Amino acid sequence: MSKAFALVMVLAGVVRADDQCHVLDVSFTPQEDHLPDAKLHMPPQIVVWLEDAQGNYVDTLFITQSIGTFGLGNRPGRFDFNSGPLWPYGRRVTTFPVWSHKDKPDLAASGAYPFPELEFQKGGSDSNLSNPLAVSSHEPHYCRPLNIDSDAPLWQAAIDTGTCATPLKGGVGTDKGEFSPSKTTGYPPRVDVSRAHEDSASVDMFPLMNPFDGVSQATPMFGEQAQVTWPIPSLLPPGDYTIFVEVAKELDYNATFNPTTYPAPVGIGYADNGLPYRGQPSVVYKVPIAIGGNADTVAMAAEFAGYGDPDGLDGNLRVPDTTITTDQPGSGGARLQLVSDAQGMYRVLVDAHNVDDTTPPSTASEGTVVTATPTGAQLTFVAPDDSGHKVRGYDIRYRAAEPITDANFATSTPLAMAPKPDDPGQVQSIALDGLLPQTDYYVGIRAFDECHNNSPLEVIHFTTADNSGGEVDACFVATAAYGSVMANDVGMLRRLRDRALRNNVLGELFVETYYTFGPAFANVVDRSDALRTTARAALGPLVDRARATTY
Repeated sequence: MSKAFALVMVLAGVVRADDQCHVLDVSFTPQEDHLPDAKLHMPPQIVVWLEDAQGNYVDTLFITQSIGTFGLGNRPGRFDFNSGPLWPYGRRVTTFPVWSHKDKPDLAASGAYPFPELEFQKGGSDSNLSNPLAVSSHEPHYCRPLNIDSDAPLWQAAIDTGTCATPLKGGVGTDKGEFSPSKTTGYPPRVDVSRAHEDSASVDMFPLMNPFDGVSQATPMFGEQAQVTWPIPSLLPPGDYTIFVEVAKELDYNATFNPTTYPAPVGIGYADNGLPYRGQPSVVYKVPIAIGGNADTVAMAAEFAGYGDPDGLDGNLRVPDTTITTDQPGSGGARLQLVSDAQGMYRVLVDAHNVDDTTPPSTASEGTVVTATPTGAQLTFVAPDDSGHKVRGYDIRYRAAEPITDANFATSTPLAMAPKPDDPGQVQSIALDGLLPQTDYYVGIRAFDECHNNSPLEVIHFTTADNSGGEVDACFVATAAYGSVMANDVGMLRRLRDRALRNNVLGELFVETYYTFGPAFANVVDRSDALRTTARAALGPLVDRARATTY
């Protein structure tokens, strides 16, 4: 391995020179706001990183998965697009401007930083919220733009971190973008997609370029204390360091930052969808802490130290002033809860201490499939043991179609919300949704302890049910012809069905007739390679029509 890559692995706590674990715990509690409008109850985005006494970046300890896994900061489209539930486009460079502009020399030495900025394929306009089907592949995470008036109930979902309230008929496709030949950014690309033929070659590079997926986790719940545990690398020199916690929140309005002062863009398509998200900028908390030696050290911060650039253009930390709200829970400088306990009053608590824990937890066991529907599954497992105690946490990931192993675990899709660890021997539950019907899935479970020693991998295999008994979302004959409901041409045909055929009487009649006779014919096609080849040839003109269609 290269020297730069080895150093990154050391700083991530993977390499240890002794048997004792030195741990840094960072504790904070997201504060729920008390605004009367449900549309404005937004979960925060949070990143935690460490710097040395000279202000040099050392490592990122934690980052919410919207940035670290789903690429919120580096998506095609202008940064000031409105926002909505799981809004698909717009590089949110305003999320962590201070963190994203930090020089990261170890990453730069490996050639992975800064990241190329993503832009729409085919030279598409940065203001375009509607892209051709020919460059739009299946979208597993984000949703279509929604109009606030016609889809008002959906606005109670979490913007950019929530779940689509209703699955879209036939799914949704998005342009995953391509790397700019000249522009760069401090935000990583997403790692939750595999390249389809509509995608650019850049998509193959996404998981290889993103070094933050390993510390990417779901946003902690309001009112529940989160604790980030970082095994201190043995090669980290003892001395004075600083923990930084940057917290961003969409739609956090006040008299200075609001839709009037930071309005939605005008003169573009879909301008009436979503809401102008640019409220108060990110706020940063700083906690100086001594690391090293045998003594435990504790430090804390009760007030924010400054705020980031409202437009995300630089990484300067602005001195606190009256433009940032401090007296409204959940808003501005009070996005983290003020906690009072034996340690004192704090919003961020940092504890550096030594732990004698070199034995990894036991394996999660008795993985069981409770139910499997066409689009989801409920699983259970028995909580493992960590030397007679609860484990610190779980890393749970899943893959479709191929078994999950130690080799591909890191590149598998992480579960959005892992269960909170229970006592050893207790039954714990996992819920998955947004899955494909009649598809094999493999779920891998790893427990980890305070020192981030990982347990052996437990794998649960299941197959989702078919779509019998309800509206059929797949194209029967096309699925049989192409071999999988995920085949890109099948997705194009479904879009043609939903956006063209069902918009007129003759088209709707054709669709209803197809669903009457399609399943029986598909059973025949599926058993014959020759018929599958013939069916693909017959469907070719429709696929070409679908590729040429723009939505």
